[in-house]
Amino acid sequence: MAELHDLSALDLWRALQAGDTSPTEVTVHALDRAERLNAHLGAFVTVTADAARQRAADVESGRARTGRLWGLPLADKDLVNRAGVATGFGSRAFHGVVAAASDELVDVLDAAGAISIGKTATPEFGLAGYTEPLATGPVRNPWDATRGVGGSSGGAAAAVAARILPFAPGSDGGGSIRIPAAACGLVGIKPSRGLIPSASGVTSLGGLSVGGALARTVADSALLLDAMIGRENGRIPHHYALRAPDDDDGDLLGAAVRGEGRFQLGILTNTPFDDELDIVIDPAATAAVSEAASRYTDMGHGIEEFALEHDGRYGERFRALWHASAASLPVDGVQLTQLEPLTRHLVERGRAMSARELTAVLGALSEFERSVIRQFSRFDAVLTPTLALSPRPLGWFDADDPERNFRQQCEYEPFTSFVNVAGLPAITLPVGQTPDGLPMGVQLIGRPGEEATLFALGAQLERRIRWQSRAPG
Repeated sequence: MAELHDLSALDLWRALQAGDTSPTEVTVHALDRAERLNAHLGAFVTVTADAARQRAADVESGRARTGRLWGLPLADKDLVNRAGVATGFGSRAFHGVVAAASDELVDVLDAAGAISIGKTATPEFGLAGYTEPLATGPVRNPWDATRGVGGSSGGAAAAVAARILPFAPGSDGGGSIRIPAAACGLVGIKPSRGLIPSASGVTSLGGLSVGGALARTVADSALLLDAMIGRENGRIPHHYALRAPDDDDGDLLGAAVRGEGRFQLGILTNTPFDDELDIVIDPAATAAVSEAASRYTDMGHGIEEFALEHDGRYGERFRALWHASAASLPVDGVQLTQLEPLTRHLVERGRAMSARELTAVLGALSEFERSVIRQFSRFDAVLTPTLALSPRPLGWFDADDPERNFRQQCEYEPFTSFVNVAGLPAITLPVGQTPDGLPMGVQLIGRPGEEATLFALGAQLERRIRWQSRAPG
């Protein structure tokens, strides 16, 4: 058998089912790699070795092997509470604060038989598209240690790319799964708003932030996403009447494994930020889209280029919503002085916003959502670069000027946030590489509730490009 860390999550699960390895052996192997690699990468802010070993023993002896993730290691993003483990939110203001209770998503993953080995790094409160928090230090890209990993699920991406973990859960409020997945050569899936009951986005301002998965293969991302959904008797236990469309056609893993179908694809030729920012697309990003389009054309899919029609004010409205989303952070008084300049700026601007201003922004973005869904409706999926630029050098984002910092982020990732505003599913696929070997991803955006189509398209491309065989040097 190959080295455990070289196996896909699905192959590792099969090996566990066959008794070729055990949850304890797999967990110890992941812990050993974390101990050896993390000091350089900074992917984990906490490694819970003793708890992980005990959990592995409990899973091994007392849980049915039919669990979707039985015996598979992963880690919790440091925005998610696990009882008895510190949740720092990437912030000096919450250093060492231990969670009294677990979030629902943790319980769902535990029920599926997964084994958490710790907490993965995130920027402060997950509010940035890069992961270089002052509280815990920068996360280094396994492909090039001078480069960043994107964010906000940056630690999760680094841990998977370095083959410490086979996959990892993340969250995505403006691209926070897709950005680091693309920067680290991974598959990253952001599901439709409302699909995952325990991380639905329904309760977040503007419905932006949802849970999702980062993995090395399309099937592995579907395997983890199915577990996060946590179907009961084949049905999704939705918590709210407002939810994602669901065709009740079975697990998403089936669509990812089969990889079937012919589809009509659109190629987006602009971004919603074009009227407000100087968006420059790296030739390697354009080349990755061209490569994907050529492959899909060869497979018999339809391809059509089109531009998104909008009023040119998306950027200012999204920025206002991001400010407002920071207003409710649990920081006051002296804690405000412990925040990084960007976070403090977002909090202060958000708390200065009037209810009338916020209502107008939410109304305009709701109309934008309807417009995007309508314009995309004639396609089964829409193809874009995931990122406009290659993975950024560490320290590239302005640490002192919050306004410039936010502009830099929007210029780096102009294709991701509007998908959150529209509530649509999207997957990033590690199609290309820059001339110096850095990953470049493409994004496929689907119709509401049509994750299965994205997994099918991703599987078809993966079979031809075989990015899963690539590994950082």
